[in-house]
Amino acid sequence: MAHTYSADGTSIGYQRLSDEGPALVLVGGGLDDGTENRPLGEHLAENFAVVNYRRRGRGDSGDGRPYAIDREVEDLAAVIDAAGGRAHVFGASTGGALALEAAAAGLAVDRIAVHEVPYQVDTSMIAAWRAYRVELDAALDAGDRDQALRLFMRLAGSTDEAIAGAEAAPVWPALRALAPTLRYDAACLGDGPPPEDRLARVRQPVLLTTGIAVDPPMAGLPADFFAAAADAAASALPNARRDTLPVEGHVADPAVLGPILSAFFAGR
Repeated sequence: MAHTYSADGTSIGYQRLSDEGPALVLVGGGLDDGTENRPLGEHLAENFAVVNYRRRGRGDSGDGRPYAIDREVEDLAAVIDAAGGRAHVFGASTGGALALEAAAAGLAVDRIAVHEVPYQVDTSMIAAWRAYRVELDAALDAGDRDQALRLFMRLAGSTDEAIAGAEAAPVWPALRALAPTLRYDAACLGDGPPPEDRLARVRQPVLLTTGIAVDPPMAGLPADFFAAAADAAASALPNARRDTLPVEGHVADPAVLGPILSAFFAGR
């Protein structure tokens, strides 16, 4: 475990999973304290110098205020500096949106891969997203972290039964601790649709992967939700490649996604 410091002085925790090969930084998604990407990082560590970090407000990373997506871009810049000054980047879910925003901002990024970035492309989903942001702000402003989590799970397609089960599970207190960062992930996605003007600035090769369909916890979403989002983002990127995994899974199976990423980051 180690720490670096962002431009605003916020301490950002990270872990080196290996030291050999080109640098590769992993960016986590919503309600992730860096744990979800670790198995994938361990797989990729065979060929890359992998750095897995905790985004601000998560785990042992600080949470400098006021929040702005520019601060998260600066956090990633600090991690890349700690990794050696340049790096490939992989972003999961909303972490993929952050990775693309960082590349558009001119960070020292080589190749970029993102998995299932939840951009909104359907009119009804865009409306639901914008309503969620208003309701999320209200819940967090009122200090109601439980409601913030319920709103997020409902937006992600969870049933009321699944939400009740999650509230009764041992993991719920850990999720409550991360609930304020839902606002940060919302900022990374902005108004919902892919930000075409900023994506057009990303000249690096970008790989966008999705599962074959949404996985069961997200059964309330359209079956092609992530695929449609990835296709829309790919059309706005100058140098994009699309790949569909032969399995479902918003948290991708490292044994399936790992070899694809290894080949891509190696330039194959």
